[in-house]
Amino acid sequence: MAKKRVLSGIRATGRLHLGNYLGAVKGMLALQDDPDFETFYMVADAHAITTPYNKDELANNVREVVLDYLAAGLDPDKSTIFVQSMVPEHFELAHYLSAVVTVNRMQHLPTFKDKIKQQPEEASMALLNYPVLMAADILAYKAGDVPVGVDQEPHLEISRRIARNINSAFGTDFPEPKIFKTEGAYIPSLLGEGKMSKSVTGSFIELTDDLETIEARLSKVPTDSGKGDSVPTEGAVANLLMFVETFQGAEKRKIYEDLYTSEGLRYGDLKKELAGAIYETLQPLQKARKEMESIVDEVIEKGAIKARKVASQTLKEVKEKMGFI
Repeated sequence: MAKKRVLSGIRATGRLHLGNYLGAVKGMLALQDDPDFETFYMVADAHAITTPYNKDELANNVREVVLDYLAAGLDPDKSTIFVQSMVPEHFELAHYLSAVVTVNRMQHLPTFKDKIKQQPEEASMALLNYPVLMAADILAYKAGDVPVGVDQEPHLEISRRIARNINSAFGTDFPEPKIFKTEGAYIPSLLGEGKMSKSVTGSFIELTDDLETIEARLSKVPTDSGKGDSVPTEGAVANLLMFVETFQGAEKRKIYEDLYTSEGLRYGDLKKELAGAIYETLQPLQKARKEMESIVDEVIEKGAIKARKVASQTLKEVKEKMGFI
């Protein structure tokens, strides 16, 4: 029985944070070790330029993400770990795929409309074409399963539509990719709203943070008086308690909740203990990261070769089906 192909990627916006690790990378690790799957893990640097970015930081950001991948346990002998821009087949395939989806459809995507509202002067063609390139990323490997968040569902629907359209028009055999849910925790922002994100200052803890930095980040989490008739179920305090359960266990969370509804909870003590528990979790990854620095460039080069071998075959098939010489 042929293995199912899975593609997953993270944008090249710098070092990974706890949300990336617990929400995505741990699921990637599980798939890597599952004999039923063939895994392709990408650093999406071309997608990083769809919104304003710092060109002087891009290459280093790519390397940082690969290092974090390796430190977390992704294994280049088990998974194809590669950088998007080093596989030119993605971009050529994206052009061919753009012939089977309309401009009108792309302009009506809710995610595109939202970006237009947020940054009307920065709405580039790269942003409009983002879902088409995403489709090319996936279909280049004929990946039927894509571990992404539900916020990416509109883009994945475009990938399915494109696969359906090109199969119908030219007789290709692309699968219609679907969201593949892995066992990953939802990690909320430290600020109390939304998920942990590098694009929101103060919302995240990086995997490379030392104890002092973690303590400083947690110290800025907004809190209340620490006492009330019922424990908050949403907002920053609720998120703190979720972090306590994740890193210190359910029993510790129960102790804090009981304090909240009785004599009162001292957030300074909670944050200090929580910082220590998070740091203890991250120490093995940080140690592994230092050990991986000597091989990261080799991994990047070899990953591109492995990815291109598969993507070039797909591209060849598409060109033949579409009538190119």
